[in-house]
This record gives sequence, C-alpha cells and structure tokens, in this order.
Amino acid sequence: MVILITYDLNKPGKDYSKLHEAIKNISGIWWHDLTSVWLVETHFSAKQVSERLLPLIDTNDEIFVIRVFGDYSGWLPQRAWDWLRSKTY
Repeated sequence: MVILITYDLNKPGKDYSKLHEAIKNISGIWWHDLTSVWLVETHFSAKQVSERLLPLIDTNDEIFVIRVFGDYSGWLPQRAWDWLRSKTY
C-alpha cells in the first residue's frame, strides 16, 4: 500500500533532516518531488506512520498521513505517475 505524508513545518531554521530520514526509512521505497509531500510504499497503517513521525516535529508543526488508492489526479512528471501506478491499486 502507499501512504501520502504531507506537512507544514513552521519553525524557521530548524533542521528537519531526522524527520526526512525517518520517512525514507519507513520502507526505503518512496517518492518525493514536491517540497512537503512524500509517497511511501509500506505495510504500516497511516496511524502507525503518523505515530512514528510525531516525535520528530514541533508542536506548532502540522502533519497529515493518508492511504492512497487508485483515484488521483494532478500535474506531475510522468515518472511520478508511473511510480504511483506501479504501487497503487
């Protein structure tokens, strides 16, 4: 399954590299071409992923995690659509 992780990180100058590394390490299979959007293939639920990432953000930050199904639309590079189609159903 694929989950979408998106966030607003509101603390200027804070180093969020630990958050980014934690997202990459959820499964090692991810797509990230938009600044605050990640798509991650994982067996973890959206709640499990959220719980894993919450300790890495500040209380004034916001994060949203949701499972991605096959109904999506937008304007992205072809490689993004190819990745999504290969990972979702």
